[in-house]
Amino acid sequence: MSGASPFQPNQPKLSPRLRWLALWGPGLLVMLADCDAGNVVTAAQAGAQWGLQLVVVLLALIPLLYMVQELTVRLGIFTGRGHGELIRSNFGPVWAWISAAGLVIAVLGSLVTEFTGVAGIGELYGVSRSVSLPLAVCALIAIVTTGSHKRVDKAAILIGAFELTFFVVAWKAHPDIREVFRQIRHLPFGNRQFGYMTAALIGATFNPWMVFYQQAAVADKELTARDYSAARAETALGAVLTQLLTAAVLVAVATTLAGDGKPHALESVGEISHALATVVGPEAGRILFSAGVLGASMVAAIVCSLALAWGLGEVAGYNRSLEARPSGAPWFYGVYVASVAGSAYLVWLAPDLIWLNVAAQVVNALMLPLVAGLLIALGMRVLSGPQRPRGLYLWLVSGTAVLVSVAGLVGAAMGLV
Repeated sequence: MSGASPFQPNQPKLSPRLRWLALWGPGLLVMLADCDAGNVVTAAQAGAQWGLQLVVVLLALIPLLYMVQELTVRLGIFTGRGHGELIRSNFGPVWAWISAAGLVIAVLGSLVTEFTGVAGIGELYGVSRSVSLPLAVCALIAIVTTGSHKRVDKAAILIGAFELTFFVVAWKAHPDIREVFRQIRHLPFGNRQFGYMTAALIGATFNPWMVFYQQAAVADKELTARDYSAARAETALGAVLTQLLTAAVLVAVATTLAGDGKPHALESVGEISHALATVVGPEAGRILFSAGVLGASMVAAIVCSLALAWGLGEVAGYNRSLEARPSGAPWFYGVYVASVAGSAYLVWLAPDLIWLNVAAQVVNALMLPLVAGLLIALGMRVLSGPQRPRGLYLWLVSGTAVLVSVAGLVGAAMGLV
């Protein structure tokens, strides 16, 4: 399944500190991808409609986000196998294909939102989606098909670093921290639209492809038990960073649009940029927002497409590795290219609608019970010794997953009634 290990005996040994840095990639990358265009748009819509009230939801999801992805790291390191492969070998092909079907739905939904973001940013500068989308597809294909794990990770993290501009925009908005605490004391839990937006934020945080990607990447890089601490630290940093980035978008839009106390509805990516222009100036606002959304869209498109190529390969059994050349893993690279190009084509045909981004996140929330349930079940079944979830930690991760899953399901149902 995997290529040669990046740490062969004939290579010079790295100091422990340099080794930690060299291992970083999958955890940070998957979290940067989690703060994708759909996430940004959903957070902006939440801020426009509900002000600062939903900030508490984003921050409260950090512990479960870390626990889910940390368990993914454990499974990847201590079994050396991907998520779909473990499901197939332990629970049979039916459950494996059910999880794969959920992965396909989640990835296609995410890819549509990513290319919606690319098209929307292009149109801010007068660039037709007939130009911006093919350019994005070519760049995404070139990054993956001409690289290895190390090069893909570096390129994607560099692109994703543009998301840090969201912090600048939030800081320029000068939010009143006291107002945050005042608003969260009066959360309208019984409001259907509030429940639906809560479900969207939950789904934006927990994407099924995150589990498939990080576990497959850890296994494909052949990380070992001595790499576990570095992988956990990277995952923890990523979990905090992605939620703070999402919160920054929500805060900036809430401070800008919801300051009058009235709910607002956004209908395009461009409207978010125009709203932020009042904070940092028209040109600076457009540049900062464009850089963040474009970086988020591109890195998420790489990660979720690779997650699909890995996940289907684990279930179907075809060769899958970033260390293999396209000629050695044609199905792996073929799935990646087809998912990227096909999703871009769909966006080229469709209008730029905010509701589509939000709805895609709600679908993710509906799949959270399946994703979290299979992940915890795998941890209990295949891990042993100190790596196996047990005691208070098991109750904590299980209880939190149930609580968040129920909140997502109830919120989604409230929005559909």
